[in-house]
Order: sequence, then structure tokens, then C-alpha cells
Amino acid sequence: MRFVLLAAACSVVLAGCAPVTSSGPATQSTDEKTGQLRVWLFDEVNRGPKEEVVKQAVSEFQSAHPGVTVDVQYIQVSTRAERFKAAFSDPKSAPDVAEFGNTDLAGYVAAGGFADLTKETADWAEGKDFVPAVLDTAKVEGKTYGLPWYVGVRALYYRTDVFTELGVQPPKTLDEIAPLARKIRAAKPDLLGISAGGKYTFGMLPFVWANGGDLAKVSGAKFASTIDSAEAKKGIAKYTELIADDICPPAQCAGNGGDASVEAFRAGKAAMVIGGDFNRKSVDASAAAGKYAVVPLPGATAGSIAPAFAGGNLLGVMKGTERRTLANQFLQLLGGKQYQRKMFQAMGNLPTFADVQAEVAKDDAFEQPFIKTLEAGTRFVPVTPSWAKIDAQAVIPTMLQQIAAEGKDVETATKTAAESMNAAFTS
Repeated sequence: MRFVLLAAACSVVLAGCAPVTSSGPATQSTDEKTGQLRVWLFDEVNRGPKEEVVKQAVSEFQSAHPGVTVDVQYIQVSTRAERFKAAFSDPKSAPDVAEFGNTDLAGYVAAGGFADLTKETADWAEGKDFVPAVLDTAKVEGKTYGLPWYVGVRALYYRTDVFTELGVQPPKTLDEIAPLARKIRAAKPDLLGISAGGKYTFGMLPFVWANGGDLAKVSGAKFASTIDSAEAKKGIAKYTELIADDICPPAQCAGNGGDASVEAFRAGKAAMVIGGDFNRKSVDASAAAGKYAVVPLPGATAGSIAPAFAGGNLLGVMKGTERRTLANQFLQLLGGKQYQRKMFQAMGNLPTFADVQAEVAKDDAFEQPFIKTLEAGTRFVPVTPSWAKIDAQAVIPTMLQQIAAEGKDVETATKTAAESMNAAFTS
């Protein structure tokens, strides 16, 4: 799966935009201390290592709580919208604890699905060590609705053998990427200078943010698109410049999202790609194994780092649970430092605690560029249920493809995208 869920939108949302108001099932007044605790986690292609770590947590929890059993179900990411919608409508069929993507949060809160964990997180000894920017991805209007289970950020992968052969160095600014990629493809026509994609929203956003732009602004209770601002247009132009015949041909690249972009690098067909820490294991099992390195994606000026999208998954407690205390205790066990370390070892999931991140970076040089990226500051999508609609309508990927593949100018394409976003924000 590896973060495909972050690009997908949840259809379980209510009309309207910020502020997000919670509705749906009321919180249960009962708090049973025995019985079955139901847990939903996301299924993955390589679920085995994840499942083994979860089994350890379940065994430890059940040993410490006589009379309690934990039933873990692995649900498909592609059908999560329908599963959660049904769970929000019928608490009896719902889990007590669930994993979900942080871009789905605003919609789920609006649907009244998850409990406010602000107090529990503040009272939890380990809670003070969450990376603040990562914890922010679990918040709506200042309230915490989940524990960040792992975080995903992207940096620049590059082929060390190709760079050495051509005598080139990694780019120091965003502006240097296109000329460098063009030079590499000219010297090696069988390679993409950089694998970019017309559907790769999270690869494009750092270009917008680094140039001072953003997706939207909020004033009071209303969002308005800023994708057509001068700053955003500059970043979009820089990114779409990469999808060209002399770098990454539109016929080959315009339809690619993040997975397809990374796959070209894995297959040995690209000299660079913007990839996540979560792509590491797959790259190490590919044609690029042993022939690549990673640096933070540079910003607009030398020495700066482009803001990355703070992706990741959260663990939350369902609002209608009849076992609130048990659910929070299991949440803090599975989402705590001990098991985040285990999940990193098993799956490569980057922990969300600052001290645990420092530990893994010390022991694993590969993680350092990603942690530097986190430390430099990350950004997020607009926290509003309307984002799910914008995402589902593929507004941003459509805009990128119009520029890269259809020849539309940046001015026209961004204006159309802004109009579509504003329609969603005000619907």
C-alpha cells in the first residue's frame, strides 16, 4: 500500500468547509473494562511483518488485561470509505480502534466518527515527545483526534553511478533540477532525467510551497483557493517543466502518480525521483539497489530544503466505543515508542516521536535526509472535509496533466483548478 491511501480521498464527509463540526453517533456513556476490543488496521501487500508486530502488541495487552480479547481485522484501503461510513452509522458494527490516513481526518471528524483524544494525549507521558508538526496532522481546530502512528515525507533519490559517470552533483536548488535532468537525459537518452508525474500531487507541492505559494488560504470559517497565485504558479511551472520530451516525456510520464514515478526509478529507467522514506525497501529490492543515495529536496535557495507534505497514518478511537478506556490503552501501546520502534524495524515506518527519530537516524544514515526534511518544516493539505471532494475530483492532477500533456498554459490551467476548488469549498 505504502501511502497510496494519502492520495485517495474519503467519501465519508459532510458538506461545507472549516470550521469542521462534528456530528454523527453520540459518544457512548458506558465504559466496559472486559470483553472484546475490535481493531481495524490497513491491509498491505507485505502485511506479514506488520501483522507480526501487531500480534506481539495484542499478546502483551491481553496478558495485562485478563478478561479482554483483541480482535484485529485488516481492511482494504480501496474500500475504507464504505467501511467507515457504515461504522459511523452503526456503532455496533464499528471497531473500537482504527488506523486511518491523516488526509481523511477532517472528513471523519465532520462525520462524527472519531473521539477527541486531546486530554488523553496531553496526559500521556510519551505524548510530549511527538514531533509538533506531525502531531498537527492529527488535529482539527486544535483538538487531537488520533495518535500519529508513522510519518512519511519525500526527498530526492538519485543514481550515484550515473552521477559519478557524468561528473555531476545533486541539485542545490529547485531551479537546478530541470537543467541537470536535461543534461543527464542528453548524455543517456535511455534514462529519464528525473521521473516526474502529472498525477504526482505530493511530488509537485514542495515546488509550490518552496516558492511561497499554497493550495488555499482560510479566512474565518472559509477557505479560498490560492493555486492560481503568482507564487503557486511559479512552483507549478517549475514542476511541469520536468514533464517534457528532453527530461520525462509526457507520453510516458504525464499519467504517472507517485507509485509509477518511483517504479521507473526502481526499474533503472530514471536518474532521479522524488520518493518517500517508505519507498526504501522496494528500491533496495530493485535494479537501483546499491546504486543510489538520497538528499533532501532542495528549496528555492541554496542550503534550504523544500517543505514536504507530511503524510502518514493515525490511530484513533471510535466515538461510539463502549470500551473507551481499553481502546485508549491499546492505542497508546500500539502507537507508543516501543512498538513504533518495532514497526520501523519491520516495515521501515518512520516514527513520529522526536527522540525515536533521532535514535533511528543515528543507527541508519538513510533516514537522515528525511528527518532533516521534517526538521526543516513540513506542510499539509487544507484541513476541511471539502478537501476530500477536491481530491476525489482529481482537481490538482487534472491541472498538471493539462499543462504537461495538453499544452495548456499555467495561467489558464490554474485558474480552472482554482474555480473547481472554490466550488468545493463553498458547496
